[in-house]
This record gives sequence, structure tokens and C-alpha cells, in this order.
Amino acid sequence: MVANPRDVGVGPSLEVVAEVPESEYAPSALPSTGARILAFVAILVAGLCGGLIGYAFVDMQTDGDSAVWAGIGGLVGAVIFAVGVGIVAVLAMRAMGEWRVIEHTREQTERRGPIS
Repeated sequence: MVANPRDVGVGPSLEVVAEVPESEYAPSALPSTGARILAFVAILVAGLCGGLIGYAFVDMQTDGDSAVWAGIGGLVGAVIFAVGVGIVAVLAMRAMGEWRVIEHTREQTERRGPIS
């Protein structure tokens, strides 16, 4: 059972916190839809390229019928490339979100004027 804040002795401090104006900016860690789509496509393209490189690398080094080994090389290459680009994409989208918060904070500071 959840207690009412007034019953536990939490006084007017919660009332002050609850009265945040709706015009205040609420930073979101969620990147834009375009950025997420671009990251997804980049991961797919990297996986495809990694698969082709892995397949060709193993195929060049083996003689005769080595389709299984070439396929394994392609699969390993695809996974490694896709994971690598996925990590870079996540870091880039996080940086974009942080930059958005920094820009908003700078705009708020400029609107308020210098502190005297």
C-alpha cells in the first residue's frame, strides 16, 4: 500500500515541486526519428559490407569447395562490422542528445541575462 505524502510528514516541499510551468523544457534522451532511421540503415549497410569482406577474405585464402568456411567468414564479418557501427551510432546519438541539452541551457542563460 502506498502512503499519501501528507500522511508521512512530507510537507509543502512536494507542492512546490509539482508546480513546474508547462513551458519548461524537458530534455529527452530519445534521438529524433531521422537519426534513429539513419543509424539503423548504417548498421544494415555495415553488416552487408562486413559480410562481403569476410566472405571474400576466406574465399581468397582457401582452395576448392570451401563454401561453408566462406559463409562462416561472411557471418563473422557481418556481425563484427554491424556491432562496431552500432556502438558508434549509439555514442553519436547520445552526444546529439547531450548537445541539445547544452544548447537549451545556453539559450535559457542568455534569456535571463547576466547575473548581478
